Amino acid sequence: MTGTLTRTVRCARACLVLGALAAMPACSISQNEERELGAEEAAQVDSQLPLVGDTAIARFVTALGRSMASRTSRADLDWRFAVVNTGEVNAFALPGGFVYVNRGLIEQSDSLDELAGVMAHELGHVVRRHSVKQLQEAGKRDVAVVMLCTLTPACRTLGGRIAVQVGADARTARYSQRDESEADSEAVVITIRAGFAPEGLPAFLHKLMERRTDQPTPLDAFFSTHPTDQARIDALDRQIAARGAPPGRKLVRDTPEFHEIQARLRAMPPPPPSDTVVAQRRLR
Repeated sequence: MTGTLTRTVRCARACLVLGALAAMPACSISQNEERELGAEEAAQVDSQLPLVGDTAIARFVTALGRSMASRTSRADLDWRFAVVNTGEVNAFALPGGFVYVNRGLIEQSDSLDELAGVMAHELGHVVRRHSVKQLQEAGKRDVAVVMLCTLTPACRTLGGRIAVQVGADARTARYSQRDESEADSEAVVITIRAGFAPEGLPAFLHKLMERRTDQPTPLDAFFSTHPTDQARIDALDRQIAARGAPPGRKLVRDTPEFHEIQARLRAMPPPPPSDTVVAQRRLR
């Protein structure tokens, strides 16, 4: 663990011990520390999750991600994108601009704007520094849970993730709902700025809600980390309607290249069974 990460851990623990909200500003995490924290996490994720190594697929997802990241208020981050070889439908972001997209998410997207919308949502979490704020606000909840999942191997096995997440859900539900709403708002702005139709995100969420009873296993991961209900979808629809389409500009909904990438993924050997893949952490 680097010196920066050690200071971050000590700071968070000190906030817990002191129990003083007045001390929280002293525990703020700088952008450089955020990047170091994310890089440390990414190195561990890369070593424990099976990543898709196909150059064309990786290049496509990276180009898509960077085309949107460059339109955010944190365009200066050294954004990195990777595809996880699992059939679970999900995506997640680490502090500092490390974004992971599951193979299952790409395969289950009906059009490019759906994939772009979900990825933009993850970018929104990074833009709003949600995972960092969870650390900074840990004194208000339970820093032990946050640090256990973020800086130790405790959540990197299926059993460990379940044990920790069951205890953490009740503590973080209020924050996660707020974070999801903020990330959704960012996603609407990001997709439009990047030239993609923003309707892809609510369309994807609506589709997953309808499919959930038919495909509970591959979809459970998404709903466990992205609380979704009709109210969330309705809120997205209202934001999109209020913003309107940019005048004189046609937004992209789909491209042949996206479906070529999907076909390339589907031609690959099946991903390893979910129970052999290190479970993804609750990082938002």
